[in-house]
Amino acid sequence: MGFDGGGTKTECVLMDETGRVLSRGRSGPSNPFRVGVESASEALQSAARDALQSAGRAIHEVAAVVAGLAGTTRHDLAERMRADLSRLFPGSAVKLCTDSELALEAVGESPAIVLVAGTGSAAIGRDAAGRVVRIGGYGPQISDEGSAYDIGRKAVAMALRDRDRRGSDSPLGSRILCDLGFTAWDALNDRAQTSADEVFPKIFPIVIEAAAAGDECAQILLRDAAKDLAALVRRLIERLALGDVPFILAKTGGMIGRKPIFDEALDVALREGAPRASISSLSVAPAEAAARLALELLAPPKSAAIPR
Repeated sequence: MGFDGGGTKTECVLMDETGRVLSRGRSGPSNPFRVGVESASEALQSAARDALQSAGRAIHEVAAVVAGLAGTTRHDLAERMRADLSRLFPGSAVKLCTDSELALEAVGESPAIVLVAGTGSAAIGRDAAGRVVRIGGYGPQISDEGSAYDIGRKAVAMALRDRDRRGSDSPLGSRILCDLGFTAWDALNDRAQTSADEVFPKIFPIVIEAAAAGDECAQILLRDAAKDLAALVRRLIERLALGDVPFILAKTGGMIGRKPIFDEALDVALREGAPRASISSLSVAPAEAAARLALELLAPPKSAAIPR
């Protein structure tokens, strides 16, 4: 069983010993840094239950589990989540990694960089010698430039500035209020003060729909986000010294593949800073990659050759 968990959703893939996908499960966020270890564990359990019920299987049949979770760069959180996974799947082989590490494993080849653009943002890369470097992903209060959270927060700030200037809501501001179900900015502000992780990422789909419909403010927000994400990749290229060599640049996360208007803006920004990169979306879903890694946990170790 493989999990891909982030700040908005958790996806689970159940696979048999031949590598055939039996079922998939889905639940809410499982980033322990954002929602806490208890809620993150509950999300994993819910997604697993969903997948097991769909396949008509029981939890004791799960032989190995790999979970790639955002927010587990902190050692203490990683250890607690690993312990919870071992408790949820007694007798199973368990491996925990970050969501970005999981995505890099899914690419397979080296040198390679993976850009993770979802509720948060981060980049991870590996040079030809196998050295791995990860940057970003420090949370919305510090970084996460270009992420869905960042776009949502900036969209609200832009809408309120427009309201201050005009005395009325801009088209984007009106759309944000309406689509989120608020009738006044005070109500949205109150919710954002206590549940920012819930509010701001939900605004990204609103912004991208508005941009596709021609809203200039929304288009500016997406272009700026694309530049911020490309800057993240450029910093990693410098760290890994990949500026003069061809490498794979894979994109993954909830922001990727929603609308051409953002994907195209991101590709333009990435090509400007990484002209030798082969750019594409991650070809294997991260949760499926996690399940394949779980299969590897069950593979018998290769016997060493006996010297003669």
